[in-house]
Amino acid sequence: MYKEPIFLEPVFKERIWGGTALREEFGYSIPSEHTGECWGISAHSNGPGKVKNGPLQGKDLHTVWKENRELFGNETGEEFPLLVKILDAAADLSVQVHPNDEQARKLETEEAYGKTECWYVVRADPDAKLILGHHALSKKELEKKMKNAEWSSLLREVPVQEGDFFYVPSGTIHAIGKGALILETQQSSDTTYRVYDYDRKDQEGNQRELHLEKSLEAAVTPHEEPEGSRRVLKKDNNGMIEQLVSSPFFQVYRMKAAERLDVDITAPYVLASVLNGAGTVETEEKTAAIKKGDHFIVPATVKQWTVQGEVELIISTRQ
Repeated sequence: MYKEPIFLEPVFKERIWGGTALREEFGYSIPSEHTGECWGISAHSNGPGKVKNGPLQGKDLHTVWKENRELFGNETGEEFPLLVKILDAAADLSVQVHPNDEQARKLETEEAYGKTECWYVVRADPDAKLILGHHALSKKELEKKMKNAEWSSLLREVPVQEGDFFYVPSGTIHAIGKGALILETQQSSDTTYRVYDYDRKDQEGNQRELHLEKSLEAAVTPHEEPEGSRRVLKKDNNGMIEQLVSSPFFQVYRMKAAERLDVDITAPYVLASVLNGAGTVETEEKTAAIKKGDHFIVPATVKQWTVQGEVELIISTRQ
């Protein structure tokens, strides 16, 4: 029986808007000075992470999901459901929207899921902002403003600072702005429909493709503000567990251990990313060192686990 955390090698993605913050903040060895994404926990075909430790070392998470379903509580589903990233917005990301599950199956050929996501702000410049939603009251108005490039009157800007959290359901027009470093928990999808890209050009001098027709179909109109569900579940001398969101797609928590903190979140398996500090994770039979920048899964075969040390993590579950 597998009784230890499953640590994963991050997968890095170069992006036109990426920079070097993933190296500066987390000490990662990044592929270039324009590295935009760290896929910390991924089984997606566009970047599956490999196991770093234990009997499954060297296998990618997609294969582990297929062949060792008992580690995930025998959860059903053809594809692993979640993807955890860290995004470095050295420049503005494109204004974009993602489809829901039904739209993804209709509009795409290789996606099992739509893309609802959420953002925890790890670091932000003083003037950093997000685009979250729009002001159009109908699809007709949205289409008109998009085609006429009336972006200043269409898009909703939101200031952002370290520690902020945002839930971004599928259908939400959105963008991460320059100067934000964000941990994103999302459905395992890599489908993005670009609405606007600031007339930016790639290395070959070409403007990146926009997807206005699909964007119009996917966008929720008028914009719907998601209900907040952030609340502290546990706080004592040993640390704190805060629920950031509970949704049909995932539950996400921020956990901060002060010395020794038992993790009493009930779920078949747990995804964890270390934001700050160092310490250990203790299970019934194993003790593993953890440090800032680590990503791991606590499998269903582990019934109890404890974090020791001054450590801050973002953890997520499916239910």
